[in-house]
Amino acid sequence: MSYPRTTWRLAAATAATLLLATTACTTDGGTAHPDPTPAAAVAVTGPLCAALPTGTEPGNPTALAGQPVDKALQWMPTATTFEAALRTSGLLADLDHDGLTVLAPTDDAFAAKFNDDTWDTLMTRDHDRLRTLVKAHLIAGAHTLDHLAAAGTTTTLDGTTLTVTRTGATTRFGDKADAVCADYQAAGARIHLVNTVLGPLPTTADGTGHRAH
Repeated sequence: MSYPRTTWRLAAATAATLLLATTACTTDGGTAHPDPTPAAAVAVTGPLCAALPTGTEPGNPTALAGQPVDKALQWMPTATTFEAALRTSGLLADLDHDGLTVLAPTDDAFAAKFNDDTWDTLMTRDHDRLRTLVKAHLIAGAHTLDHLAAAGTTTTLDGTTLTVTRTGATTRFGDKADAVCADYQAAGARIHLVNTVLGPLPTTADGTGHRAH
């Protein structure tokens, strides 16, 4: 039997309405309950935060809170180089997911550290050294900036112990990298943007800061 077009449109609309009603509430012994209250707003701190998405803009800190760490980094326009390095290294697939802290250098920090040739070699051929570089910016466990500063030291996944010192509004890692927008939350992770590349690789930039990101 065939049905008029208006009939199946009405049936589809009714089904959609029922689906929305079902997903909007949960039941417990026949009593309907609304979904839990949305997560509280995520507060990030640091001088660079004003240049990043805020409020209800796509990529704002609250919207990123449930995203995997690599996806969250994709929304940070000042961390595209580190996001590409993390993705190319393949490290996330090798790590356990009990928690992770990411010290993500800004694009400007990478431009001040590496020239084009050095960076292209790391990204295309020298993946062992790239992985070592990325590990120098990862810490086991999801730690807030306050927690790291209170501990006074932290150890990155490459085995380096960094001092963590707070002076006024500044929190510094290893006596050279300052947190410039801290306490992003991601799924099982915290992300702190820093203004210097960590790790033992030598500086090869010429000081112009013109390396392509």
